[in-house]
Amino acid sequence: MIRSPLIAVRMASLARLSRGPCVGGWERVRGLSTGHSAFCAPQEPVEMRETGAAGAEDPSFPFSRSLIGTFFQDQPLLGNQLLEDALLQGYLRRYLPPEVLGEVCSDLERFSERLCSEIQALGQQCEESPPRLQHYDPWGRRVDRIITCPAWGRMKEISAEEGLIAAAYERRYGQWSRVYQVSKLYLYCPSAGLFSCPLAMTDGAAKIIESIGVSGLLEKPFRQLTSRDPKRFWTSGQWMTERKGGSDVASGTETVAKSQPDGTYRLYGFKWFTSATDSDMTLTLARVVDNHGQTVQGSKGLSLFYAEVRDEQGKLNNIEVQRLKDKLGTRQVPTAELLLDGVRAQLISEEGRGVASIANMLTITRIHNVISAVGCMRRIINLGREYATKRFVFGKFLKEHPLHMQTMARMEVETRAAFLLLMELSRLLGREETGCASELELHMLRLLTPVAKLYTGKQAVAVISEGLECFGGQGYMEDTGLPVLLRDAQVLSIWEGTTNILSLDVLRSLAKSRGRVLEAFFTDVKRKLEAASARPALAPAMKAVESSLHGLGQFAQVSSERGPDFMQLSARDFAYSLARIYMGTLLVDHAAWEGASKSDLCAALRWCEQDLCPVVTKEKTGCYSHDSSAMDTALVYEGSPVIRGRL
Repeated sequence: MIRSPLIAVRMASLARLSRGPCVGGWERVRGLSTGHSAFCAPQEPVEMRETGAAGAEDPSFPFSRSLIGTFFQDQPLLGNQLLEDALLQGYLRRYLPPEVLGEVCSDLERFSERLCSEIQALGQQCEESPPRLQHYDPWGRRVDRIITCPAWGRMKEISAEEGLIAAAYERRYGQWSRVYQVSKLYLYCPSAGLFSCPLAMTDGAAKIIESIGVSGLLEKPFRQLTSRDPKRFWTSGQWMTERKGGSDVASGTETVAKSQPDGTYRLYGFKWFTSATDSDMTLTLARVVDNHGQTVQGSKGLSLFYAEVRDEQGKLNNIEVQRLKDKLGTRQVPTAELLLDGVRAQLISEEGRGVASIANMLTITRIHNVISAVGCMRRIINLGREYATKRFVFGKFLKEHPLHMQTMARMEVETRAAFLLLMELSRLLGREETGCASELELHMLRLLTPVAKLYTGKQAVAVISEGLECFGGQGYMEDTGLPVLLRDAQVLSIWEGTTNILSLDVLRSLAKSRGRVLEAFFTDVKRKLEAASARPALAPAMKAVESSLHGLGQFAQVSSERGPDFMQLSARDFAYSLARIYMGTLLVDHAAWEGASKSDLCAALRWCEQDLCPVVTKEKTGCYSHDSSAMDTALVYEGSPVIRGRL
């Protein structure tokens, strides 16, 4: 066949473009659905058949009609997430006793394979088929049925089978049971299709019941919440938020509880935001109405109630589902507005002790928030580094571009610091639950829980956003399954307390303990640094942490003399300083371990290159003064009718 010079040039040009790093003819790159890459394997020339239609399958017209070119980018593949996570493996080897290590690692490796073969696809189905609300049946009866996809139901079964809640309460591994459970959830969360949300609240409900006492009417729900039997396993909702307030439950809760002759209560109110509304039971706050029809306002008037969502016939417990929330992310999980119109419930706290009773639940749910943050950071990095071995641009693979690797390395350092903070929390929680924790460890658990939640929530949004850039335009395409990681991450800095709310909670922990939690922090950091002092290579990092710790101590001493307004203005930066200093300490501590790698050392050094104590840096500029506070308001409202007195 005679080809024109123009066609010959087009063919030669196309051959060069498609060949990439390969030699010996056309590159045959399989489609995305196969999951296999032929990027670097020399291939035989692609055979193209003539059809008789002009140019239809003529190789001189590679973009004609049904032909759309010969290059298709290979997608990043999800591998065994335990085997690809050197830091997780190292942590488990360092801390778990030999008799526990073998069993735990074997189970996590098996579970990681299940993530690839089954769970990941189910999670994607949950994202593609969000819940919907059916208000009425075909004959006009009000049913308020929340319809979820089959994959959502399958996730519930898998959660029971894998013991994602049960593992923490069976305590098969003693004080290491929480480390085991958290490790498993960390691997699971990015593939969970947000079923991690009902699991967080289920864990929190089980924790409350265990704290109150597993007896009487609470024995049944506890057994259901911690069951490994998919047919018996329950999930729990958490119905706290009302129209007037989210975190401010003390003044924002309007729901009332009326006692009944049989000792139960009827709840009346409107819940503005109820997560995992399709759960089997819930815990909620309400104000008990006295014999005169009055209620006590403030936190002292709140009591904690347990209610089953449906009766034995499957009918809602005097609950009307007003609507499902239309959210930025977490679309997989049903979140609804509910009218409680005489909900049958049981009082499970002392009357007026509802807020105190949910403290344990908040510890658990905030740790779950950290699990999701760290797990999703790790997932985007693992996918990004796998993609970097396949994406060939500007003459070489992404992994061979130094700037790309520098960017990913910075993401890696952030994720390593967050991971070690998460695992320290799980270790402390496990010791607290088995009665092994010292007073210092109990103080550290109280302090680090809000610190870890607020800081990792911010980290996750930044790291995952950066991670999407690693895929270029494909990181912005919904059908790749990548953008959902960022949309879902945004909730992590909001749910269970925004950054500012948790920063103030940190201050409350200092005040309530009369400074003992801060003393515990300083003591723990110094002990860990002293233990790492034998490693000379860590000297720059240790010096940075020690200097920042000294500055933080001076700031704490001075701030106590300047009044509550000063401390409130500095609360956010103070909490960030606690987080960065402690994360640096954990990185140094891990790098000093005899089994540490060069990467562990590098991560510690690089983390400590940043400003570890921003509260001292900012205080020097006077940004916590009264004048600075007034200027903050002026900056925000300049030009606003509020300032001009028009509103």
